[in-house]
Amino acid sequence: MALVLLTLINLILLVHGIEGSPSSHLSAIGDPGMKRDGLRVAFEAWNFCNEVGFEAPQMGSPRAADCFDVSSKCNKADRKYQSNNTIGGYSLIHKVSDLDNKLGIGMEKPGIISESALQNPDLYAVEKELYLGSLCQVSDKPNPWSFWMVMLKNGNYDTKSGLCPQNGKKVPPFTQPGKFPCFDTGCMNQPVLNHGKTNLLEDGHTMRGWFNGTYELETGGISYYEVVWEKRVGIGGWVFKHKLKTSTKYPWLMLYLRADATKGFSGGYHYDTRGMLKTLPESPNFKVRLTLDIKQGGGPNSQFYLLDIGSCWKNNGKPCDGDVTTDVTRYSEMIINPKTALWCNPKSLHNCPPYHTFRNGTRVHQTDNRRFPYEAYHVYCAPGNAEHLESPVGTCDPFSNPQAQEILQLLPHPVWGEYGYPTRLGDGWVGDSRTWELDVGGLSSNLYFYQDPGTTPARRIWTSVDVGTEIYKDDEAIAEWHLSDFDVLIT
Repeated sequence: MALVLLTLINLILLVHGIEGSPSSHLSAIGDPGMKRDGLRVAFEAWNFCNEVGFEAPQMGSPRAADCFDVSSKCNKADRKYQSNNTIGGYSLIHKVSDLDNKLGIGMEKPGIISESALQNPDLYAVEKELYLGSLCQVSDKPNPWSFWMVMLKNGNYDTKSGLCPQNGKKVPPFTQPGKFPCFDTGCMNQPVLNHGKTNLLEDGHTMRGWFNGTYELETGGISYYEVVWEKRVGIGGWVFKHKLKTSTKYPWLMLYLRADATKGFSGGYHYDTRGMLKTLPESPNFKVRLTLDIKQGGGPNSQFYLLDIGSCWKNNGKPCDGDVTTDVTRYSEMIINPKTALWCNPKSLHNCPPYHTFRNGTRVHQTDNRRFPYEAYHVYCAPGNAEHLESPVGTCDPFSNPQAQEILQLLPHPVWGEYGYPTRLGDGWVGDSRTWELDVGGLSSNLYFYQDPGTTPARRIWTSVDVGTEIYKDDEAIAEWHLSDFDVLIT
């Protein structure tokens, strides 16, 4: 009997792991907890439909990277990329040159940039990212990895431009005044990008670098974004300090720090990417740990995501294959801004998911006014290409991703407490810095996502995990936050 009991205990430990044991702390990312001295960080900017469209003048393709190793002895072979400051016996050996970061349409790079991409801003950015990823790549098991990704997105959409497809299908220019912000022709421009390459400060131990810029190409400095990263050599971890400011011309801006797939499609992409996730987390078996300190919230329309996870699978449950007419981007986002409106409520059922599943497996329909937790949801929207939707339901914006999308936005509520998520409005908000350990895999396995009837349930494999804010149509709002200790743990 004792032997049977011991075997059973060992089986339970093998399956579930013990908090603090190695089996429960296998990191999915290349830089667990942001502790690695040799940083790998990149920058990408998107227009409304997650493409480039047009490069900003003299800025090159909106992709850049700051990747380096720390050495106490200068490696002569790497001197052409070396930081110009060697202080306290340390040197930063950079992997990416200024010329690499300035690459843009028309600039040839044999073997790197194809002929088809040379005059196409969208394709050029894809191939430039793969090139930067190769310069930054770190060998690891089970897969190599490249960098953290700073993502900046402009929510302006010029419907007369013909740049964005509708649920993955090309559509001609059209007029739809009022729905999307756009001051005039050119409103979908890419930003100015300034880069302060990481250097050692005068104390000989502190490393600091930054990306910043503005969308106002003609005046400068009205809208604004900035990400500063800082760490002491051999001590603690990197702290990423973010700022984002909207303007009258650019009222809808997004800024995130992402851990993306190291290969294949990341959330919102339809082409090969590079990132930090050397192992792709799959529901229900992963957690996310991070420390978040929000200094300014960004106003009532700041959809600040404690966490945003993204993936892609078809409505029949099969993995995405690059066919944007049938692929669907899936997002789940926890918004912690306490001023966020309760769009999902008994009088607006089209803003709610059809079902809510409790942790114990109990499922309730949206019409069950007594048991359905309406206040746990901001909004749900279904894929625009779904063929068997249950009414009432709202469909997601068909233009803001390369393919159709499905979005489930959550709010702090007691039903999420069992997963380690905030349970009350204001948890983790301004003045309430916290370190979170979130059972993202457990929660995401119970969330509603649309699927065609009678098809095999999709494997919920997440190709992007990110933190940041989407300031949704608000003039001159300011958000500021610090992120550190970011890790994705396979349980």
